Amino acid sequence: MELRQWTLSDQKDLISLCNAVDRRFLSDRLPYPYTEKDADKWLNMVSENEAVTGVYRAIICEGKLVGSISVEKKDDDDDAEIGYMLLNEYANKGIATEAVKQICPIAFNALSLERITAYVFQPNISSTRVLQKNGFKYNCTMQNAVVKNGEACDLLAFRLTTKPFY
Repeated sequence: MELRQWTLSDQKDLISLCNAVDRRFLSDRLPYPYTEKDADKWLNMVSENEAVTGVYRAIICEGKLVGSISVEKKDDDDDAEIGYMLLNEYANKGIATEAVKQICPIAFNALSLERITAYVFQPNISSTRVLQKNGFKYNCTMQNAVVKNGEACDLLAFRLTTKPFY
């Protein structure tokens, strides 16, 4: 498994990934169906904002694009949010855990962060484990924080800090 920066030539693979990924625990801000226009817009945003407002990586396994991971600054310049997605056939193989492990130090350094926050749909036990294996600590449960498929869902918030909160 390796992380690599996105390029404009990844358009077709990105479209395929975004249309094939399991969306049960993803934000609805990811369009579906995912089109060439969506891919071009996102890849251009990534090229303009890499190491400025975010760190964006393709997850590559056995030479194939199997996922995406990013850490993007929030309104608070010291905080960023991590998000990732992985094709189902590559889940539960340690790939997401390794991707989080690799991207966090890159993001802390490139974006001068004090913390990285993750939000997980409450039933997403796999993602919770990925974060905990990488030192993220549970922060709180945000009740009815997001609407998914017409239903209000709870989000679990996790944080990884460069220094502990007291």
